Amino acid sequence: MRCIDEISASELKGKRVLLRADFNLPLDESGEVAGIFRLKQGWKTVQYLAERGARVIIVSHIGQDPEQSIEPVARAIQKFGKVVFVPDLVGAPAQDAAKAIKDGEVMLLENVRRDPRETENDEAFAKGLASLADIYVNDSFAVDHRKHASLVGVPKLLPRYAGLLVRDEVKAIDAARTPLSPSFAILGGAKFESKAPLIKLLLEKYDHVFVTGALANDVFKARGLPVGRSLISKELPDASILQHPNFLAPVDVTVERPDGQSHVKKPQDIEAEDKIVDIGPDTVAMLAPHIASAKFILWAGPTGMYENGYIHYTQGIAELIAKSDAQKVIGGGDTIAAIEKTGIAQENLGFLSTGGGAMLEYLLKGTLPGIEVLS
Repeated sequence: MRCIDEISASELKGKRVLLRADFNLPLDESGEVAGIFRLKQGWKTVQYLAERGARVIIVSHIGQDPEQSIEPVARAIQKFGKVVFVPDLVGAPAQDAAKAIKDGEVMLLENVRRDPRETENDEAFAKGLASLADIYVNDSFAVDHRKHASLVGVPKLLPRYAGLLVRDEVKAIDAARTPLSPSFAILGGAKFESKAPLIKLLLEKYDHVFVTGALANDVFKARGLPVGRSLISKELPDASILQHPNFLAPVDVTVERPDGQSHVKKPQDIEAEDKIVDIGPDTVAMLAPHIASAKFILWAGPTGMYENGYIHYTQGIAELIAKSDAQKVIGGGDTIAAIEKTGIAQENLGFLSTGGGAMLEYLLKGTLPGIEVLS
């Protein structure tokens, strides 16, 4: 995989670069951008190309609704640099704008998923996008697990490179696949059936693996403990996980009653009306020495339902990790969003990945469709 910084500025100057970025930013109720983490991380490649005289044509998607316009992102970009928004993808307006763009200028095309051919990985659509540019750059790690036209179709048609973000993501997560010992992994989220292969891999590679979030509910259920109204997966962990010497689960939890009141309990004391919403203080205390002694820490998934205000113990974990001198890789949209709510300085938390599902899949497989096609 070649990175864009491996070619000279003279080779970039005047070249039209189709930059597949991931500027899928959250929007607030008014329709404006509510968080710019991915934009800040991805802007480094935009700036690198523009400063070397490239003509930067950004393509990205936004949201789950294919009709959603990416124009709010264009407004958010103005805080970083000048951009021209082109409400088109492969039609005459996009073609004309690509011809008119000058050295060092940046333009943003419409939400690429507005055209259904994007998710279908349609060859004609890929050719249409490729016709806009001379060079292709993939800087969209968070969606590189998708086999979409702008990710795996276009790079087959143009000279192809990784962006600075993708280069750094691959380097950091490769390190997480072969961690220094002692190593410690935290994995949250839900849907045990989809995460079981990764949990088993991490148990082989890490000295200790702690599961939290809804995954911990599955552990309690599999152990015959009560879970009340808590979210449970379709499948439950088996003995190969539950009895693994490297496996850790919460020793206390925060539960929410139907009246909205919350209490800390031991798992065996959960009642029928309780809903598990977070870990508890004894679990944080149990994890503290593992975090303090680790030389490598991987963290993917907050400890609780931060979006409902249960942020205290995620913050406690983040504070412990911030004090650690270990090499750290932290990822997942929910994890980053939860950390941002805590106010802890991100520069003390090591490498922050833009990937959620992509990060987990890369950890498991060591590659992604959007990465593999760059080789």
